[in-house]
Amino acid sequence: MKDFREMKRRGEKISALTAYDYPTARLLDESGIDIILVGDSLGMVVLGYEDTTRVTLEEMLHHTRAVARGAKRALLVADMPIHSYDTPEQAVATAKQFVDVGAQAVKLEGGASRVPQIEAITRVGIPFMAHIGMLPQSVREEGGYKMKGRTQSEAEALIGDARAVEKAGAFSVVLEIVVADIARQITKAIGIPTIGIGSGEHCDGQSAATSFIERTRNGNALSDGSAAGKRD
Repeated sequence: MKDFREMKRRGEKISALTAYDYPTARLLDESGIDIILVGDSLGMVVLGYEDTTRVTLEEMLHHTRAVARGAKRALLVADMPIHSYDTPEQAVATAKQFVDVGAQAVKLEGGASRVPQIEAITRVGIPFMAHIGMLPQSVREEGGYKMKGRTQSEAEALIGDARAVEKAGAFSVVLEIVVADIARQITKAIGIPTIGIGSGEHCDGQSAATSFIERTRNGNALSDGSAAGKRD
């Protein structure tokens, strides 16, 4: 695995894109992308679900297996779907299933509240990518996709989350739909790279869904529900 901390130290930007199938993974891998993410956004982008809360572990494993066949150079990270990591024990079991089908690292949503799961995963030697800010798996409780870090309390909580996941062993952290200045502060406050999704230009890397990029390039980006294409 690349030394992403060293890339951050050198100021070298990290590139990350989603893939849900073999041909896309092979194309991205050959292009030199740093990280390929099998995001649970596949539920919306590929399977037609309203949000990511219906995505199952079996679906994620199926798509991860396909992507792994095409990803030979890039780091392959797999999203752990909702309710597949409710306890540390379950989180480890789920992470091991992803490794068995070809993932090299896993990602789950949440900060300080998920430290026991993160520590359990990293303790067994599985690389872990964190995800804080807007959490798509909580969209129904949140009542939509909302920008995070607008208030002082939210900003302080996000910085605390970032420090907590770093201490727990994460090698990087996704910041999704976080106020740009707060994302900048988080990026400066921690030693692991930040990967931004709609969080401004100051993150150490950027991530997007490949399908959204393709629609945008062709001038066909959807005005409604476009967050599905931007999210992971």
